[in-house]
Amino acid sequence: MSTPPLSPDALKALVRTVPDFPEPGIQFRDITTLIGDGDGLASSIHHLAELARAKGAQKIAGMEARGFIFGAAVAVQLGIGFVPVRKPGKLPVKTIGIDYALEYGTDRLEIDPAAVAQGERVVMVDDLIATGGTAIASAKLLREAGAAIEDALFVIDLPDLGGADRLCAAGVNVCALMDFEGD
Repeated sequence: MSTPPLSPDALKALVRTVPDFPEPGIQFRDITTLIGDGDGLASSIHHLAELARAKGAQKIAGMEARGFIFGAAVAVQLGIGFVPVRKPGKLPVKTIGIDYALEYGTDRLEIDPAAVAQGERVVMVDDLIATGGTAIASAKLLREAGAAIEDALFVIDLPDLGGADRLCAAGVNVCALMDFEGD
């Protein structure tokens, strides 16, 4: 970055809140306005990369889809590899996977088990933690592949939904650049 990074408070101001989406009473935190701002995106990546560096990341894992945006950029900034945590059927090799519960139904995540070495320190990066289901499933999956998962970084935490607390209970430290109270 040629200019100093924006502060987390300045980044928070770039996140658009859309009321009543996807249903009445929900305050949707739309990160597309942050990633659409060059300084905002660069500053977010800078802050996440500094946190990942401090955690001793040897690789970064990002969850589909917005975790790819932030995670891959953090990996590039740190000069380390990136592990995509994918939806089913997206990888051309034999995968390992995990099914996990959603509010209504289930979903599945998969990775290439050769993407991480035994004991490799992997830091997960995603745009947002809400209920924590995807992050917890990703941590379990990466651990199954042999990764050491102790830390997860997010741009946004929605603390009222309890995901960060659930992820911490699963043995993963959580750090977010900003939080928004309420749904």
